[in-house]
Amino acid sequence: MKKTYIIAEIGINHNGSLKNALKLIDIAAAAGCDAVKFQKRNPHKAVPEEQKNKPRTWLGEEMTYLEYKLRTEFGEGEYNRIDAYCKEKGIAWSASPWDMDSLDFLSRYDIPFIKLPSAMLTNDDLLYKTVATGKKVIFSTGMSTAEEIDHAVQILRSAKNTTGNGQTIGLLHCNSSYPAPVNELNLSGIITLKDKYPDFEVGYSGHELTLGTTVASVLLGASILERHITLDRTMEGSDHSCSVTPHGLFKLVSGVRELEEAYGDGVIQVTATEEGPRKKLRG
Repeated sequence: MKKTYIIAEIGINHNGSLKNALKLIDIAAAAGCDAVKFQKRNPHKAVPEEQKNKPRTWLGEEMTYLEYKLRTEFGEGEYNRIDAYCKEKGIAWSASPWDMDSLDFLSRYDIPFIKLPSAMLTNDDLLYKTVATGKKVIFSTGMSTAEEIDHAVQILRSAKNTTGNGQTIGLLHCNSSYPAPVNELNLSGIITLKDKYPDFEVGYSGHELTLGTTVASVLLGASILERHITLDRTMEGSDHSCSVTPHGLFKLVSGVRELEEAYGDGVIQVTATEEGPRKKLRG
């Protein structure tokens, strides 16, 4: 079985603190993840006008929703530090752009992929421009119809053919509820996507509270995994409650690696360690 590429989604679970972000990078690297991922926005453009002035309480302080989004957003200084720190730790990093400005920002860095969130699956212009960067593109399919996914796939294929970059494209089966109910995960959708889009790499982005379901997705063919991580599920913020704790992340990664080792080639035969018992018990 091919080694699964595991992405620890820090997102905005750093709560605007670079110190928290570096701690989460440490945890992901120690657990054996291949990459950490953040989210990048220009809040002035990404936040809808009708939401900008809505009241929001953040860490005990009253502010507008726009001010809250600005408080939790990293800029060039923080990302320069993240870029250098990940190199020190031997782990890759990337981020999900939510607008064109953020895509341009991320394009400055030597990152191995750009991940588009489920919310941007219907943003045709962003899909085209992401492929044009020449980097590997990964996108999630949460809260999307089969027709919307197919439309996005056709755009990505067209953009890839136009640019001639030949980069890999991956799509991640996903349920965008936070947290996602187990009975709505529909993990067999991974098989559906693999059958329907054989030229794409297929993976899984999970928002459920359980770990076993994510490990099971590998058995169904997911070669990329993404899970949100947090220092503490009780921290203030929208994504913490459905994120994996440090202890859970270690269990998740070890579970995936154990599955990969145990999968085998399907050939039924007597193994080397069975030779002794076979001779003793059968004569």
